[in-house]
Amino acid sequence: MRKSDEFGFGTQIRKSPYFDATVRWGATGFSVYNHMYIPRDFGNPEQNFWNLVNDAILCDVAVERQVEITGPDAARFVQTLTPRDLSKMAVGQCKYVLITNAEGGILNDPILLRLDENRFWLSLADSDILLWAQGVAVHAGMDVTIREPDVSPLQLQGPKSGEVMRALFGDSIMDLKYYWLRHVELDGMPLVVSRTGWSSELGYELYLQDSTRGDELWEKIMAAGQPYGLKPGHTSSIRRIEGGMLSYHADADINTNPFELGLDRLVNLDIEADFIGKAALRRIKEQGVSRKQVGLVIEGEPLKRPNTSYWLIVKGGRVIGKVTSAIYSPRLKQNIALAMVAADLAVVGNTVTVVNKTGLVNEAGRENAVIVERPFFDPQKKIAAA
Repeated sequence: MRKSDEFGFGTQIRKSPYFDATVRWGATGFSVYNHMYIPRDFGNPEQNFWNLVNDAILCDVAVERQVEITGPDAARFVQTLTPRDLSKMAVGQCKYVLITNAEGGILNDPILLRLDENRFWLSLADSDILLWAQGVAVHAGMDVTIREPDVSPLQLQGPKSGEVMRALFGDSIMDLKYYWLRHVELDGMPLVVSRTGWSSELGYELYLQDSTRGDELWEKIMAAGQPYGLKPGHTSSIRRIEGGMLSYHADADINTNPFELGLDRLVNLDIEADFIGKAALRRIKEQGVSRKQVGLVIEGEPLKRPNTSYWLIVKGGRVIGKVTSAIYSPRLKQNIALAMVAADLAVVGNTVTVVNKTGLVNEAGRENAVIVERPFFDPQKKIAAA
């Protein structure tokens, strides 16, 4: 299929400004994320992975909707939403944050961008934080305005992404530091560019602030990237699991707290701000958690595709947890997975059994696995921060 009308999509799910361009460039499958279509198939996912880690790929991630928070109390309001200390966050800086509810559960794990002294964006994972933030603001007693702006990001990721950016914006863009942003224009198109992305590779996100020019931006980037082997692509499940990156609703949700995920660094219980979930997170930290996220290497033949359901993890005749994300890594030549297991058994080197009655693991539906450190590759994020 190459024409957007052949997919039979309706109007209740939004299309991105890049939708038609992605179809032209070979997208044949889509899923839904934040009530929008996202391209998930440009052919062989393993080839997409190699394109990413060897050269560069361009991904339509307009589904990462922005919640814009402005006003005199914007900074104070944003701090009420997250347990991460934002007191030293500078204008032009980005931070990975968690949005928690009163019970300490994770509602979203967005990138926070500080565009100006009193202007922030939350670049969202897959949940309705616009509604949450507007609801919180009703009773916050703060002078803020919360809306969804006309902003649609693209991800340009991979080792040659910097050269593509240089071709587009000149040498000065190479000074942009990891997790910082810059306001730029490209042929009159207003953009915010950040050194961020969902790949654990060197990469950039380009936030277009004029949805009428999405097709133009896509084509301009692809043209600039041609000498560097740039390919259209989709966010790589292989690479994000190698990097231990969370997929909201899969590896974390409203019933997961930061300490279970080992994200203690994103929680500061000593700050003065009374952020949502502070009391609950203090209690959880004092009492300890009953389960923890771990990495798994699963034995057996290479998985043919990612898991589409949670697989049980068994040890000593009892269920001790579940596999949340699993895939075969052609680089590591291993089946790798993120999993949530009982805290007392979350020990590196521990052997367990993965059970999946659909037979995807193998015909018997059972396979041995060992708990390992995560991330599985480049644990210090040296590639992305280079």
